[in-house]
Amino acid sequence: MPKREHDRIRSADSAMRKKETKSMYKNFMEKEIDIVALGELLIDFTEAGRSSSGKKLFEQNPGGAPANCLAACARLGGKSAIIAAIGNDFFGKFLKRKADEINIDTKWVQTSSENTTLVFVSVDDAGERDFAFIRNPGADTQIRLGTEEENLIQRTKILHFGTLSLTHNPAYTATRQAVACAKSNNVLVSFDPNYREALWKSCSEAKEQILWGLSVADIVKMSEDELNLATDCGHDINAGMQQILSLGPKEIYVTAGSKGAYFANVSQHGFTEAYCVNAIDTTGCGDAFMGAILYQKCYQPQKNIVERTIMANAAGAICATRPGGMCAMPTAQEVDMFINDNKC
Repeated sequence: MPKREHDRIRSADSAMRKKETKSMYKNFMEKEIDIVALGELLIDFTEAGRSSSGKKLFEQNPGGAPANCLAACARLGGKSAIIAAIGNDFFGKFLKRKADEINIDTKWVQTSSENTTLVFVSVDDAGERDFAFIRNPGADTQIRLGTEEENLIQRTKILHFGTLSLTHNPAYTATRQAVACAKSNNVLVSFDPNYREALWKSCSEAKEQILWGLSVADIVKMSEDELNLATDCGHDINAGMQQILSLGPKEIYVTAGSKGAYFANVSQHGFTEAYCVNAIDTTGCGDAFMGAILYQKCYQPQKNIVERTIMANAAGAICATRPGGMCAMPTAQEVDMFINDNKC
């Protein structure tokens, strides 16, 4: 083929791709809801000191990783909605009321005959969390997807989910249907494994579902332990992220607690240090991080992956200074002030 003809075809092909990208972006921005999450809305019982006799006290807080992520987005100013299932009990009523107060749209929260799922979160002297679930099977496993829920997904920019909805049916089937609906309607898919060993029959079963989630996701957030579980790269974070990207995601974030966060996409990878804060409750910090990432995808698309990670680190740091997970999420103004006050 003559060079001139080859260049003409390349130029036409490039123009077509730019036109398709512009059309996809326009379609994305015209969606009326920013983030829809499918998954657990549950009670977190978090440590709240000790009684006069020295026994641990636990405080009731609204929680669930997908719900926390939505709360982060909503507090920053985004529009979010949740597809979840709660029990017909006072815990369920409490969860719905708290989600409404944070401006998470709860029209698609279903009521189950199962009890609302509860989890007790204990922290050891080294700061490591331990989870005890009361879930047999628990209302959060009873999510079903119907026409109304599919219509909701079609109207959103991003669908977010984790693996807790993949441990039992009917939530397992609902999750698979939701992702298929998102994929067929040009909805970005966001995935945070949120692996909880006690909820799985085996590690291999959990890994199988995590790998499926990674294969359908556009945006991924994982912990270092989850990355190690999903890949064969040991402690080589960058190699692990590249392995995840090879499965299909466009970008990945690996949170590393008080150290900071790793990030990677097809063109770059790196690490941003965490902000130094006096942490009192780390429940929901990773969800604050992910909610901030997704908010920026919707409202600040001009930012690069480094800038997004810096803001997400700030949101997670602020969350750590407050008790309560879902209720600890910062506003956009608080994040901006925090970043300005902590510039080098």
